[in-house]
Amino acid sequence: MEPSQLLQNLLNGLAIGSVYAIFALGYTLVFSILGIINFAHGAVFTLGAYFTYTLVVGQFENNGLLKGINLFPNGSPFSGNPWLFALATLLGAALAGLVAVLIERLAFRPMRSRGADPLLALVSSLGVALVVVNLIQLLVGAEIYNFPSDAYGQVQPALSFHVGEKVVIIRTVQLIIFAVSLVMLAILGYVIGRTRVGKALRAVAENPGTASLLGISVDRFILITFFLSGFLGGLAGTLVGTAFGVAGPYFGVTYGLKGLAVIVLGGLGSIPGAVVGGLVIGLAEAFVPSQYSAYKDAVAYALLFVILLVRPQGLLGRAQIQKV
Repeated sequence: MEPSQLLQNLLNGLAIGSVYAIFALGYTLVFSILGIINFAHGAVFTLGAYFTYTLVVGQFENNGLLKGINLFPNGSPFSGNPWLFALATLLGAALAGLVAVLIERLAFRPMRSRGADPLLALVSSLGVALVVVNLIQLLVGAEIYNFPSDAYGQVQPALSFHVGEKVVIIRTVQLIIFAVSLVMLAILGYVIGRTRVGKALRAVAENPGTASLLGISVDRFILITFFLSGFLGGLAGTLVGTAFGVAGPYFGVTYGLKGLAVIVLGGLGSIPGAVVGGLVIGLAEAFVPSQYSAYKDAVAYALLFVILLVRPQGLLGRAQIQKV
């Protein structure tokens, strides 16, 4: 492979891999606290993109019950400026976080209070995901909605530079996505590792009973966990939406499956593992030759299968010790 193509694939892989990492962290946070997979996370991912699109554009012209409704007749207050778009993105992610909290109250807390098998909570979250996705389709239809081309301001659509005699081209939106992802990962790492909230979350994840005896409100920190999970999922949805469009209510399903692969590859419950797993799968997809691009998902999952054969606990996961 020529150096220019190598660099092109590397940049592409880091951009999409960083989004996978942010999305997978939402799975990891919930799993580390409750020990279950939240299948509604993909629906929250989708909602985040739609929330931000609604704030920025304010209308859905094609189909659904909201067809023809214009929320901002005089123009959206969040359009026309990259800083306002950033604010809309954060608000959309926060709304997605609140939906995740609502899902916890409806689908997880009743099961937890009754001491139900974790598998039942997983099935419950899957049912909630289907309800949310179908509700989105009822409201706005199944068409693709694209963010305004100037959402990030008046920037060049792509940047190009020479490597030898070859030209490497990367979309500006990919660089923005990668930068935003790095900032969010750094902030989350600081919150989890250095703040009192993060220490309390780690205590709850380690042993909820002991954390409760130490005066930590386990129920409150479970809500915080779901909000953070939903916020990260909604943010990832908006980032993907700005790059590829909001591809219908079900476009979070594919990323939901990819997120599961990421957390398994990195190690269930491991935050650094989710980051590493996301980058590994993103790079694996980017290096699939263009003539075989239809099979890039298969390549990513094949890589997952091979690594798990060698290291079943994942790249950074801890082996489970069975006490007898």
